[in-house]
Amino acid sequence: MPAVTADTMTLPRVAVPTPERRERRVKSITTAPTGHEGEGFPVRRAFYGVSLADLDPFIHMDQMGEVHYAPYEPKGTPWHPHRGFETVTYMIDGTFLHQDSHGGGGVIQNGSTQWMTAGRGILHIETPPEDLVVRGGLFHGIQLWVNLPSRSKMIEPAYQNLEAEHVTLLSSDDGGALIRLIAGDLGGHKGPGSTRTPIVLVHATIAPGAQMTLPWNANYNALAYVLAGNGSVGIESAPVKMGQLAMFVDGDSITLRGGAHETLEVLLLGGEPIGEPVAAYGPFVMNTKAELQQAFEDFQRGLLGVIPEDGIQPFRGR
Repeated sequence: MPAVTADTMTLPRVAVPTPERRERRVKSITTAPTGHEGEGFPVRRAFYGVSLADLDPFIHMDQMGEVHYAPYEPKGTPWHPHRGFETVTYMIDGTFLHQDSHGGGGVIQNGSTQWMTAGRGILHIETPPEDLVVRGGLFHGIQLWVNLPSRSKMIEPAYQNLEAEHVTLLSSDDGGALIRLIAGDLGGHKGPGSTRTPIVLVHATIAPGAQMTLPWNANYNALAYVLAGNGSVGIESAPVKMGQLAMFVDGDSITLRGGAHETLEVLLLGGEPIGEPVAAYGPFVMNTKAELQQAFEDFQRGLLGVIPEDGIQPFRGR
């Protein structure tokens, strides 16, 4: 995982919030259980135990890995449908192939992000390429589900490919933290991702002993998921470690600190709550049970798309 170096001193700074700002306190810290997704790749269920009302506009997030695969161990997901939300796949290390029934596709690797809007319906696949399956290797990423408001659930599907070099790189005021702004506005800086509702998505690396204080929209929720390492968060300096999610409330700035001897890698998420009923089951996120039932029926009738004739398939090799 990328380390903080002297290069952070040359990046644009996110100014320390003014004293009149109110620092957010920690409402809860939860620990993600482990599980398996798709064809069997290991994940941590980052939002386990947190209510949808507190997550809004987010629905679900898995940390994929970090794992060092032996040859022929890497696994992905087969072709499957989605409707009513967006999937965001952020690859920190390793490589995934993406293809969907709406014409989107590409390679997601080493700091790149694919942002897929399922809208009214789409089929897609994410799978490791043949060379990674054969040789094995490092694999670490995030898949995040972002809800769509009712007015947007049946829009046309869309796809954004955000390469690592497109991400807005920033530094904390003292240069002790590297901030990758993937989407949204942060202290007057803007990330490249286009969102349907106001959202901020940040990957920050905070050096041992360093402190990062960021301005945060008071109307947004605020979540910090620890990807690796340890440190502390909030006005209380609550300790956190890998696999834990901190939820913040009440205020317009957030403070995070690296551990005494260890770097803190953290994903920061926030957004304006949609405030609508959520009916979610399997690969669909709608507003009512009737809409969920319709989504299943439409999928069975082939109305959510068809696998392209040149559609990729998982490579197993054995």
